[in-house]
Amino acid sequence: MTKYTIEEKSNAVLEYLEGKKSYKSIAQERNVGLSPLKRWVARYLKHGMEGIVSSYTNYTLPFKLEVLKYMNEYGASINETAVHYNLPSDSTLLNWANQFKEGGIDALKPKKKGRLSIKKETKKKSPANGSQEALLAELEYLRAENAYLKKLNALVQEKEALQRKKKRK
Repeated sequence: MTKYTIEEKSNAVLEYLEGKKSYKSIAQERNVGLSPLKRWVARYLKHGMEGIVSSYTNYTLPFKLEVLKYMNEYGASINETAVHYNLPSDSTLLNWANQFKEGGIDALKPKKKGRLSIKKETKKKSPANGSQEALLAELEYLRAENAYLKKLNALVQEKEALQRKKKRK
């Protein structure tokens, strides 16, 4: 898709509004599609120069719902609704409508984009920095862990010994 400068858009719109040429002749002359040209004119008539200035915006959930409600209540087309709310692209509104149809309100909620941040691991405190109570608690935990592992090892050895005896018989 070719990007057009604001100057190119405004010149094409003004040329049409002055009645000098038709949509078709302006579109051919400037190598612009007929649909974008009509969209520029409609947005210029509704919002002035702001209507033909492209801008990226994050839309809130209430705004998205308001736009979809307007489209449903008034039976407006996607193009008419996009012009009314000065959305930069009809496809934005089409995406919202499809998302709402498939997933309801939750699908319209803004999603975080990009990669997840990697959290740095916290450094373990050295025993010299810990309090005496913390050290005693850690010692008790380590002793319990050691006892558990010894018991587990004994059970595994016992099971292996029983299997060896069964094989001999």
